[in-house]
Amino acid sequence: MCGITGWVSWTQNLSKQHCILENMTEALTHRGPDRDGMWLTKHAALGHRRLIVIDPDGGKQPMIYRNGSYEIALSYNGELYNFAALKKELMDNGHQFMSSSDTEVLLHAYLEWGEACIERLNGIFAFAVWDERNEQLMLGRDHLGVKPLYFANRGEDIIFGSELKAMFAHPEVEPVVDQQGLSEIFGLGPIRTPGQGVFKDIEEVRAGHYVTFKKDTRTEECYWMLDSHPHPDDLETTVSTIRSYLEDTVKQQLVADRPVVSMLSGGLDSSGLTAIAGNEFSEAGKTLHTYSIDFENNEKDFEKDFLRGDLDEPWVKKVSEEVGTNHKSVVLDGDELVENLLVPMRARDLPGVGEIETSLYLLFKEMKKEATVALSGESADEVFSGYPWFHQEEFLDADTFPWLMNMSGISDILSDELKGRLDLSNYQKERYQEALDEVPVLAGESELQAKQRRMSYMFITRFLPFMLDRKDRASMMTGFEVRVPFCDYRLVQYLWNVPIEMKNVDNIEKGVLRRAFEGYLSEDVRYRKKSAYPSTKDKEYLKRVQEWMLQILNDPNSPILPYINVEKTRLIAEGKDENLQGSSAKGLLDYLIQVNAWLVEYNIRVTL
Repeated sequence: MCGITGWVSWTQNLSKQHCILENMTEALTHRGPDRDGMWLTKHAALGHRRLIVIDPDGGKQPMIYRNGSYEIALSYNGELYNFAALKKELMDNGHQFMSSSDTEVLLHAYLEWGEACIERLNGIFAFAVWDERNEQLMLGRDHLGVKPLYFANRGEDIIFGSELKAMFAHPEVEPVVDQQGLSEIFGLGPIRTPGQGVFKDIEEVRAGHYVTFKKDTRTEECYWMLDSHPHPDDLETTVSTIRSYLEDTVKQQLVADRPVVSMLSGGLDSSGLTAIAGNEFSEAGKTLHTYSIDFENNEKDFEKDFLRGDLDEPWVKKVSEEVGTNHKSVVLDGDELVENLLVPMRARDLPGVGEIETSLYLLFKEMKKEATVALSGESADEVFSGYPWFHQEEFLDADTFPWLMNMSGISDILSDELKGRLDLSNYQKERYQEALDEVPVLAGESELQAKQRRMSYMFITRFLPFMLDRKDRASMMTGFEVRVPFCDYRLVQYLWNVPIEMKNVDNIEKGVLRRAFEGYLSEDVRYRKKSAYPSTKDKEYLKRVQEWMLQILNDPNSPILPYINVEKTRLIAEGKDENLQGSSAKGLLDYLIQVNAWLVEYNIRVTL
């Protein structure tokens, strides 16, 4: 994994702009701590920071193809899991290779098929290609949006980067937030609109899309989207197909020249992937190392609720013993979480969800000591329709995103002036309607099935990008790569048309996945009820967050004050709001603290 950035201008000579490009590239050092690279020519300047995973010597970037009168340059972030098959096809077509890296395969794929090469890729990626033959820039992003990529049009120039901070290192890109950006921050929270960069005139390449730029034209193409059709397979065939996809993608995603480990929560998703990976390791005569996260005094403080039915650690231990992994549990305390609360915000360049992201970052930081790559069970609930919302009428019949129905805390504490200017309710409805209009409907479905398909689309195209982004940023902040087998686009497309009744066979969420893991996991592990990502119950953590928020409220220079109702927020920070207590109050305060720090640290200019 890496960080990419660059600058293209059809009117300026960029060949001497080393200083600006160096600043942009250095801003991404955390994404690629192993090596840097820059390439400048008259109209293009590409930068790269490399995290070495495959072919340490042969994968240097930017990678350049030279053919006498022209050059084609590639800066790429990601992993192509099918690069060996692509390489063979390209060699059969006469291409010659100097390395064993997937970067060179991608470059030659572009030479062979042009922009259409992206349709042949299976992996997680974001890349930029500058083609001198027609003075064209191509920006491409993977099917599900695992790897980030932003861009901004400034006059005759295009400036891009894996993260916003790389773009802010360019003098033409200022951190300005307008009415739409504030609507994203306060109306949608951390689960934002695809394509929206939040900052004024900054965009995000959407998942499954690529954008090409020439001097006077910009073209955006969707190369992949979900396709609705009747599911042709019976239950037995469906289980077998899912199992086959998972075995294949895990095997592909274990390929690396650096140590690979696995995340293990004791839940179905990570346990199943760990079992498949552990089997591959065992056949190679090796032992898989696994990691879980826990919190100090968690056993004592644990309270059963609708999200968490029991403790994870006993299940983690059981799966580790059954699979034969070398396991480490990373135990965090409240002080660590508070002290690192702002790190994920700095990784995202945007406010996030607080303590949950902080714990992920600290987990990856510990894993980085031993490895460079990890497998994660992220996205199984989205693609297997595993959340309770898929079966609850109040959410299926709602005219908004299901996660916004429980987000009233933010809108309730905003200042009257801000609410009057933004009309957040209408903004939320417009974004929801946009998503509805995209849903590929299937004729002949019942009303309930159609509603569940719409719900599935919301989670795959809106909620999942947020989950993937938080994992990418939390891991890459430590120079660590996380791979997500459940995001293999072949599996996602297949599952899109599997009826929910079949997904929930045996009258349990993700029942079809539980069957697919038969033989890999014991029955009690396979049929353990879903338990959400763990969260600290440490009362000291909440106390310190409340104190932090009170400090912000008591400082007249705090930039967040004009946007919130100070007195209502003070009641929450003092623990006196009867409607917002415990984890709900903690989540809201985490977010507001991040928003305030974001406004300060990024020196944001707000225009309303």
